[in-house]
Formats: sequence, structure tokens, C-alpha cells
Amino acid sequence: KETIMASLNLGFNGARKKAVARIRAVERRNLITVCRFSVKTLIDRSCFETIDDTSAEFINFVSILEHILSHRLKGQVSWFGYESPRSFWDYIRVACSKVPHSCIHSIENMENVRSSRAKGRAWMRVALMEKRLSEYISAALRDFKTTRRFYEEGAVVLGEEAGLLADTLIGLNAIDFSFCLKGEGLDESCPVVIDYTPYLKFTQTSDSISSDEEEMRTMGSSGSEAGTPESHMAASLMADPSTWYSKSKRLEQKYRVVLEQKGYLEELVRLREVQLSESVSQNKSLLQRLTDTEISHKLEKEQLEIIILELQDQLICVNLMKTPDNKRKKNGKLYLLKENKAYFKTIKNLCIVTLFRKCTQIFISRMIHVVWSFNLKGSYDAISIFPFSLECYKLFVNR
Repeated sequence: KETIMASLNLGFNGARKKAVARIRAVERRNLITVCRFSVKTLIDRSCFETIDDTSAEFINFVSILEHILSHRLKGQVSWFGYESPRSFWDYIRVACSKVPHSCIHSIENMENVRSSRAKGRAWMRVALMEKRLSEYISAALRDFKTTRRFYEEGAVVLGEEAGLLADTLIGLNAIDFSFCLKGEGLDESCPVVIDYTPYLKFTQTSDSISSDEEEMRTMGSSGSEAGTPESHMAASLMADPSTWYSKSKRLEQKYRVVLEQKGYLEELVRLREVQLSESVSQNKSLLQRLTDTEISHKLEKEQLEIIILELQDQLICVNLMKTPDNKRKKNGKLYLLKENKAYFKTIKNLCIVTLFRKCTQIFISRMIHVVWSFNLKGSYDAISIFPFSLECYKLFVNR
């Protein structure tokens, strides 16, 4: 008996899970389908009149979108374990916080809109006026971690239909919305209701149409002019969605929607081209600045190397000045060569890096200066100084 009861419970639980999964799938499909119909009717109405808060199509659309964003939304758990209801604005505020130039911060600071539900409704209107509702929804859906944290399994935003939602909302960017956000009507606590009647349409099968035509012929045998088969045939043709007239109407409506989307996409392409050209010009200016900076750094490096050599030259002169006179006269050239060995090596290494001609000129001028500084008391005349400097120069080149 226990085995039978366990199998029955298992079968019952499996059937219940399948039923619940089917209910969730039907809910998601219904909401996405009615949202698509609502967007189409809203675009069609915008071709003839301005859309504002009083438009029936707009009221129905925001009601549908609010139902979608509130579908299977988790409640907020308090410290005592109780779960309080939560608005979809709490999810949008977190998921869309990283959207560049978003209106989230502005809506948070609105003084006349206080409740979370009212802020969510104000966000929908501002996003429609900015023509960025699809961008916000796409950014929120990409943040899958945050979406999983706010919604339960089976929610619309967690299903495969979520991508269709963002694509459907792109068509609304072709409409110029204008709303007054004074908080009136946004703080209503009553739940919104979707009006399905504009989207309900009965499609009659071909067998049913044939049966109706046969009945009309039978009833028209009485000779009534109003009941002739031709009149009923014409009425059935006009009512049948498969007729050429209804097909042309649907194609015309689709053409208007595609035309509006085409205009929006062309405008978006032009905007992206302008942004691309600005980025290219900024890149060129940055490259030019980088080149100028490198040149200036090279010049500064050369100047610093020259300054280092001058300081080394002055240091050598100071060391020679501190040497006793008798030692300086006795050892003469040998002392100078020994003391300046490191100096010659520095000059030679610099010549490898920089131009040889420039460095040799600096070398000759500085060595003459060193020799003249060495000949403080006139022990050597100008004739003896010049051969000595040439000898030092040859020694430098050979090293």
C-alpha cells in the first residue's frame, strides 16, 4: 500500500508540475502577444493623433507593460520573515543603474512622486519621451544576476520571450510622446487592468463558411431581396480574414509599422555615424598630442644630458682647484688624464647614443675649458695647450 501511495503521489506531483508549467507558459505567451498587439495599435493611432495620458491605447499599453514587469516578482522579506509586496521599480532602479545618461536618478529625486509604484510609472513615461524604453529593458534583461534575484521561476523576464519584448518595444521610438509628470494618477493604489477586447478576433474556418453559405441559400429561397446568396456571400467575404480586402488591410498596417521603424533606424544610423566621426577626430587629436609629448620628452632628455655633462665638468674643475700647485705642475698631463678617465668614458657612451659630431664638439669645447682652468698660473702657454687638447681628443676617439 505504501508503494502504491508513493507512486500515486509521485504521479500526482508530476502532473501538477506539468500543469503549473503550462499555466506559466500560457501567461507569458498571453502577455507578450497582447503587448505586441498593443504596440501595433499604438503606432497606428499615432499616425492620426497625438498620444498622451488620455489615449486609450496608451493606457492599455502601460497596463500591459506593468503586468509584464510585475509578473512573478518576488516580495521583499523583512527581518521577521514576512514577505511584503514589491514594485517593479525596485528592480528597474537596480538593473538600469549602469545605463549611461539614465533618468533613474532624476526620478528618484522627484518630489511629487513618492511611492515606488508611482516612480515606476513615471519611469515608463520618461523612457518613452526619451525614446529609450527598449534600451532600458534590454539593459535590465542583460543583468541576469539581478533579474534572478528579483523574479521567481516562470516570470516573463526570465523566459525565452524576454528577448521578443525588447525587440517589440523598438517600434515605439518612432512615436513622439508628451506627458505631464505631476504625480496625478500615478499614485493610484488600485491594480491596473488590461483591456483585451480590442485584440480579440474570431477567425471562421472554411468548413464553417461553407455551412453558413448553404444555410443562407436555403433561407434565401423565400425570395427575400435582403437574403439573397450574393449579399450574404459579399458579407462573408468582407468578414473573412482570408479575403483579399482583409489581407490588404493587414499588409497596409504592417507597411506603416515597418516604415516608422525604418525612419527610426535611419535616424539611429545617422546618429551613430556622427558619433563615429567624432570618435575618429578625437583619436587623431590624441595621437597628435602623444607625438608632441614624445618629441618634447626627447628634447628635455637631451637638455638634461647636457646639463649633467656641464655639472660633471664643473666638478672636475673644482677637484683640480683643490689639488696642490706643486703636484699639479709636476704631474701635469698625467694627472689630468687619470682624473678624467671616468669623464672620457661618459662622453664616449653618450656619443654612441647621440650624434657623434655634436658630442665631439661639446668634448673639444669642454676639454679646452678644462685645460685653461688647469693652467691657472701660466705654466703652459697657448701653444702647449692646443697639442695637449688634441692628444686628449685622440685618446677619446681611440677608446
